[in-house]
Amino acid sequence: MSLTAIITGIFKKYLFFTVIILIHELGHFTAGTVLGWKVDKIYIYPYGGCTKFLDGFNKSLFEELIILVMGPMFQIIFYFIVSRYLNYNDFIVFRNYNYAILCFNLLPIYPLDGGKLLNILLSFNLSFKKGFLLSIYISIIVFIFVFVKSNSILFYIILIFLFCKIIEEYKQIKFYYNKFLLERYMYPTKYKNMKVIKNINNFYRNKKHVIKYENKYLTEKEALKKMFNPKV
Repeated sequence: MSLTAIITGIFKKYLFFTVIILIHELGHFTAGTVLGWKVDKIYIYPYGGCTKFLDGFNKSLFEELIILVMGPMFQIIFYFIVSRYLNYNDFIVFRNYNYAILCFNLLPIYPLDGGKLLNILLSFNLSFKKGFLLSIYISIIVFIFVFVKSNSILFYIILIFLFCKIIEEYKQIKFYYNKFLLERYMYPTKYKNMKVIKNINNFYRNKKHVIKYENKYLTEKEALKKMFNPKV
């Protein structure tokens, strides 16, 4: 095999990988834009891509679910369209990359789409902190299983990058939660469901709250004011 053929083969693989990732992120981007979310940037990591939005944690869980699902949907639609125009050898490479990226990205490991999906589903019934922490714990368990079963040096490297991201997200939970509460304090939210909680650390993403505090009840607004503006 000539050097030109080798270089061409490597370039095609890189091109397929990059285009698939970009199409996947285009799905998130398009859905977010249609739903009125503000896109910040699209990042490309060794383990895949990530579309960052400027919107905070108090957006609709259903909207977030739609945005999340549209990434894999765009990728699948793109696969069926492009596959019709590839020769056999290119199709095999393109198919394998699609399956690998899709399956890997749907693993329940945060911040992959599968991990984010897990976090969204948990957030319907668990508080912000409990849902996020459980997502991280499950991510670590699944990561260990995948790492033990892997036998590829390249895949090990990708997994190490991913593990660093899991730890980074775990360290950010306090920051994320304070940001979540600050958004609740500064901007009005509309939720149909109400929940009585014992302290301000038990806020849910999809509910309004009444906080039982020293034998009396505080509205969500009153509790957040005591936290962020205690002198008033």
